[in-house]
This record gives sequence, structure tokens and C-alpha cells, in this order.
Amino acid sequence: MALKPDAGVLAGLAVGTVVFAIHSNATPPQADIQALPAGTPDIDVAERKATWISAGVVAGISLLAKDPTIFLIGSAATIAMALWTRNSNWAESVGGRYLSPSEAAQAGTGSTGPAPVETEAYEMFQGNDSGFNR
Repeated sequence: MALKPDAGVLAGLAVGTVVFAIHSNATPPQADIQALPAGTPDIDVAERKATWISAGVVAGISLLAKDPTIFLIGSAATIAMALWTRNSNWAESVGGRYLSPSEAAQAGTGSTGPAPVETEAYEMFQGNDSGFNR
């Protein structure tokens, strides 16, 4: 026996909130994911685990309640969170675009990261006659 329509929608939104909480606790924040090199394997593993846990929770709650509305809303939330995390992981943070295979090779690997940038040497109080010269 399914729930009343208004109760089914509220229960579905509650399950969507649970899915959001699972993804928020199992993966780093979206800003941190975007700051990492594109295609970090650890983010992929965390996203897949969160998606499978979310799918199990959605299926379990909807089967216990015998309500398809809970399943539809919970499934939509699970898919949305998975796509959001995957998009953040595979988009280059500078331009917000996907990397080609050659650009991904130049960006570095998950363990090395991008190539270091050389900067000019800096000396504190350089050319200053404030009495702090050595």
C-alpha cells in the first residue's frame, strides 16, 4: 500500500536529503574536488562508493514504504549527486572545460599533480635603506 501523495513526496524529499548527506560525508567538498587535478582516481572511488550506498538506501526505504514516489525522488537525487561530483572531478578548474587526452597527460598524474611553476628569487628588504640591511 503506497503512501498518500503528499506524504510520499515529503518522504521522497527526506530520502533525497539523506542521499545528499551520504554524498557530502563520503566525498570532499565540491570546491576541493575542483581544485584537484582533473580525473583524480580517489575522487572517482569515493563517488562510486557514495552512489552505491545511496542507491541501497533509496531502494531499501522505498521497498519498506512500498511507495514509488520515494524511489523516483531518491533515484533522481542519487543520479544528480553522482553527476555533480563526476563533473567537478573531470572538468579542468581553470576554464571549467573537460581535458583532452593530451591535456590530461600534461596536467600531471594524481600523485604528482601539475608541473611546478618557477618564480623569481625574493629577498626581504631588498634595496631598502631602513637599517635592516645585513
